[in-house]
Amino acid sequence: MSKAGAPQAQQVDGTGVEVVVVAARWHEAISQGLIAGAQRALDAAGASHRLVRVPGSFELALAAQAAFAGGADAVVALGVIIRGGTPHFEYVSAATTDGLNRVALDAGRPIGFGVLTLDDEQQGLDRAGLPRSQEDKGAEAADAALRMVGLLRGLRG
Repeated sequence: MSKAGAPQAQQVDGTGVEVVVVAARWHEAISQGLIAGAQRALDAAGASHRLVRVPGSFELALAAQAAFAGGADAVVALGVIIRGGTPHFEYVSAATTDGLNRVALDAGRPIGFGVLTLDDEQQGLDRAGLPRSQEDKGAEAADAALRMVGLLRGLRG
């Protein structure tokens, strides 16, 4: 796992930003780590946030769409999809990614993408922001969502 090329960013100000964290229930230990990381990042930025749990990663897009309809400025989508022995992994990964992208483009609002697509559980544990993890993808997804809110506000004047 390489962090080469990762941006060195300063703390973002999320004051006044309403964020909904939508998180899938599969692979609960990893999911909880992603949620905790996202919440830490949002708290540190001063953003208002709430958590919504969905059955699986496939359902993230519909929940994100509903969050935007409810007035959210941004969504942080968190899920864990682990490769198995069938094509299911490819279908769910593609549908989840495409669905979230479509929702963000249709709404014109950002979705921080924290859906892990993994070969095995250990890769998720390494990225979940847990005490022994090497990365914190939940926090990274929240940070990206907040940065995009600011960027879009600046572009729209």
